[in-house]
Amino acid sequence: MLSHNIKLRKINKDDTTNIYGTRYFSQPIPKFEIPEEGMPPKVAYRLVHDELNLDGNPNLNLASFVTTWMEDEAEKLIAENNGKNFVDNDGYPQTDVIHSRIVNMLAKLFNAPEDSNFDGTSTIGSSEAIMLALLAHKWYWRENRKDKNLNVIPNIVIGADVHIVWKKFAKYFDVELRMVPMEENCYILTADKVKEHVDENTMAIGVVLGTTFTGQIDEINEINGVLEEIKISKGWDIPIHVDAASGGFVMPFINPDFEWDFRLSHVRSINVSGHKYGLVYPGIGWVIFKDAEYISEDLVFNVNYLGGVMPTFSLNFSKGSSMILAQYYNLLRLGIKGYTNIMENLMETSQYLLNKINDIGTFDFLNDELVLPIITIKLKDEFLECISVFEISKMLRGYGWIVPAYTLPFNAENTAVLRIVIKENFSRSMTDLLVRRLDEIHKYCRLKRDNLKHEDLSKKSLINIY
Repeated sequence: MLSHNIKLRKINKDDTTNIYGTRYFSQPIPKFEIPEEGMPPKVAYRLVHDELNLDGNPNLNLASFVTTWMEDEAEKLIAENNGKNFVDNDGYPQTDVIHSRIVNMLAKLFNAPEDSNFDGTSTIGSSEAIMLALLAHKWYWRENRKDKNLNVIPNIVIGADVHIVWKKFAKYFDVELRMVPMEENCYILTADKVKEHVDENTMAIGVVLGTTFTGQIDEINEINGVLEEIKISKGWDIPIHVDAASGGFVMPFINPDFEWDFRLSHVRSINVSGHKYGLVYPGIGWVIFKDAEYISEDLVFNVNYLGGVMPTFSLNFSKGSSMILAQYYNLLRLGIKGYTNIMENLMETSQYLLNKINDIGTFDFLNDELVLPIITIKLKDEFLECISVFEISKMLRGYGWIVPAYTLPFNAENTAVLRIVIKENFSRSMTDLLVRRLDEIHKYCRLKRDNLKHEDLSKKSLINIY
């Protein structure tokens, strides 16, 4: 009788084989406790690297707005500066100088008046930027209103199309949230709705240049006009904060005459995501104020325990310098012309994809006019009974494409959509590959729809017989 007890030779595997023949690959990876002993760097790298193969492909991730590609020189610059803590201005003074240059560049990109004392700062992303801006507006409202009763709670007026960070801010910092619900076929904040919701305790209006849900733009110019009228008639000087996370690095280059920024009288602060169409890896955001007077000195802290005395206006303390420097690299490397070329390419690709999807015939568009490289689609009524956008999202995931499916916010939650975000490294040929998969899904939907119709006809025939 043969024995199944195989005796392994007692040799040092690590000396006689490649990395996959070492003992580390026949043992479980530590998951819940730090191991007693470490392992060679190449082994640790390979174990983590291989496990991450289960993640999606970032280049096929059409759900995310976040940049997934940068030039080799930018990556080299990032690697060289990963160890620098940005908050340590005394230790890294030139990084602080470069940071100030970027604030200047963005303020001028957003048309800050020549005589304004604009100011701003980098953030981890637009979420922190929005919170800082709203804190500044809350303090400014509190310090400048006639009624100094501290028990009065200020409010912000926003549309239901905003990012979740606005809701977080209202809850975390004790502000009344006046959210205007969406309406069928109107998924943005309009001027008439703002007029209905403001009062003397409104500390700010939040508008969006490129909403997360549909990629559309709120009526920013019209809302500014309403606030000008309110200031004249009632004396309420209500500021606008523009959430330009998605559109702030697009609109100035594809439509510079479109007025949404500091050219409008009530726009006092703007946030933008450098790690979206600023074309930098995460995480980097920016908040720019039209004038430093809107930042209360009470919100700025001075620290001296890193060497010199340094002011800090942020929700966190330590953060890396590398993405700030990568942003500066892009601004120098691309310039106005380079950014314009990239954004025009994005819009051309988006329009091409929109036309192709329209030809396929499965979907309707929520944003009829393409204003940013974001396409939001819903199923035509004739296909709603046979498939859902959530099923389509799963089918696309089977091909490697990551396309999110979700329902719209309150009052429009019966509408379920798919959103496609076109990024810098999404080429025409990649678009055609996506269209091919959408066309295959359309044929499946049509076949399923026709089968359902056939089943209904068969049931009707049986009813007639009996």
